Order: sequence, then C-alpha cells, then structure tokens
Amino acid sequence: MLTNFLLNSKIRVMSLSCGIIDYRMLDAIREVVNIVNITDIRVKKIPTEGKMKAVVSVTFDDAFVVHDIKVIEGQDKLFTAMPSRKTPENEFKDIAHPINSEMRELLEKAILDKYNEVIEADPE
Repeated sequence: MLTNFLLNSKIRVMSLSCGIIDYRMLDAIREVVNIVNITDIRVKKIPTEGKMKAVVSVTFDDAFVVHDIKVIEGQDKLFTAMPSRKTPENEFKDIAHPINSEMRELLEKAILDKYNEVIEADPE
C-alpha cells in the first residue's frame, strides 16, 4: 500500500503523473531515497471514559519501534500525540517525532486507519 511508504514531494508528483505505479519501480525508488516502511501497528484501546482512546506502538522496517503514541479525541476528529516527557519547567517535550509534515501525515493516517479497524472489529 502507498500509505506504508514515506514519499517526498518529487516522488508524489511523479507517481501522480504516472497514474499507476509498477511496484518494482516503487521498490527501486524506496532504495534510492531510503523510504521508511511501517511494518506493524499495535493498538491498545483505553476502556475508560475520557479523551485518550488508545495507546499505539508502531514498528518501522521490522527494526525500530516507537511506543506510547496516543490516539486522542479532539473537538472535531481523532488525532495522534507522540510520546513525550515532562520537563522540570512542567512542559512536555516529544521523545520521538516525525521531522516533516509528510511523515507526520503518513504516520497519523496509518495509526488512525488501524485504530478504526480495531474499533470496528471490537466496538467494546
């Protein structure tokens, strides 16, 4: 799936102009630009009432995992919050986070898609 790949702007434009992408071409592009592949997403639903709906772990390339990503209910929609720690100044700083908007969008979409899949399978 294309949502499993981090694509920079140039590759997105190229893929849109080509229409259908040959997966061999996508693999070749992935090797050249070091695209990160999301290989697993695990969702733990939070059963209590409140804005936090789940805690998620995401594995990248079967080699690196980020735990404690939160799924939070906002006023209009669900969103994700990256793992963070509290500083001595009572501020929260992300421990791990995407460094560009493309990766943030890709990661949030993949997490929320998986969360919705889990909720549909077991609404309790």
